[in-house]
Amino acid sequence: MPSVDEVFKELAETLKVAKVEKYGPEELSAGPEINKAKEIIIVEGRADVINLMRCGMLNVIALEGAKVPETIIKLTKEKESTAFLDGDRGGDLILKELLQVANVKYVARAPRGKEVEELNCKEIFEALEAKVPIEKVFKPKKEKQKVEVPKEFITIIKELEGTLEAVLLNEKLEQIERLPVSQLAEKLQQTKGVNTIIFDGIITQRIVDIASEKGIKNIIASRLSESLKPALNVQLLTFSDIKQG
Repeated sequence: MPSVDEVFKELAETLKVAKVEKYGPEELSAGPEINKAKEIIIVEGRADVINLMRCGMLNVIALEGAKVPETIIKLTKEKESTAFLDGDRGGDLILKELLQVANVKYVARAPRGKEVEELNCKEIFEALEAKVPIEKVFKPKKEKQKVEVPKEFITIIKELEGTLEAVLLNEKLEQIERLPVSQLAEKLQQTKGVNTIIFDGIITQRIVDIASEKGIKNIIASRLSESLKPALNVQLLTFSDIKQG
């Protein structure tokens, strides 16, 4: 028979409530299983972490601010990540920020007008069960209206078709440079003052990421790469999207 001390120790271990830990250089609030979990849940704040841990979820970590910490960006590259956010405008804004810089796979939301920290366990499980893949957040419309653009863009598009070349324009729609598409990514990293890129080629994730970092507003090309994750501060258009004439 186990001694009284052994029984008490076993009971204490069973009843022990997991404590919120500090994770990464930013000391983000997190559950104790972030390192060993293959899947993680990203929430907005410490109170959300506590609430999910109360419901038995220990693979949860908080953003703790509108700016996405480097630790979260790194984790989303290594683990399957679900963003579980409040059902309000703050949650909308954080989602936009997350989608720009992190590799989130799913999105779950608290019911509209509610916060994750105030949900009961049943509501938490239901919200996570209803999570949607990130692609559905950016589900393209089947019938897109043609977009009107400055006539200078249309002239350049007609000149570029079939050339495999790119043109860089500044904010005044003045041509900065014309170059082969093969040199485009490298050139963008070196060039300042670019507002619009027009090129005869495929818009890739690398081009979009560089444009987002450099504050480039428009990318117009012949096609979009498949499974492209758009940047919210860059407008992406194909030649066929544009109203010509």
